[in-house]
Amino acid sequence: MTERPVVKRTARAILLDTLDAPGGGSRPAGHEMILIKRTKPGEPPYWITPGGGVEPQDPTVVAALHREVDEELGAKVTDVVPAFVDTVRHSLHHAAHGVKVQHFFVCRLASMDLSRRHGPEIDEPHGTYEVVRIPFTPAGLESVEVVPPSLRTYLRENVEGILALLAPDLG
Repeated sequence: MTERPVVKRTARAILLDTLDAPGGGSRPAGHEMILIKRTKPGEPPYWITPGGGVEPQDPTVVAALHREVDEELGAKVTDVVPAFVDTVRHSLHHAAHGVKVQHFFVCRLASMDLSRRHGPEIDEPHGTYEVVRIPFTPAGLESVEVVPPSLRTYLRENVEGILALLAPDLG
């Protein structure tokens, strides 16, 4: 088997926000997942998790995740836990052929200020980047077409397991 070089790495957030119970009850009412509805001219919309490419100045993949979430959402996250890795064929500038490794981390939203959004997606958009919230439930996940498809399948089949990654007793 020929080894496939990694030509690109990304860091993406499975970003969850805890909803309080109505009336201030002691149990949370549930969770919402924060996504970006991406619409390009002449193409149907799709939904992506916040994040993007690991840059040479990023000391770690997790540092890239924090930078990207700040750029795309003006947000801070906590409790960053590796959850899923997706590897796909990728060519860089139509020359080098290899793979793109996408690292997905489940994390909690600490704060978000959309007026602080910045970076290429915001400064020079090609289409629209709409921040949306969906219920983090099987029905909520069925309501959108999250890409990549492997992540969509993982999310739909592992809601309880993903929430367990943020449990206080995980260690």
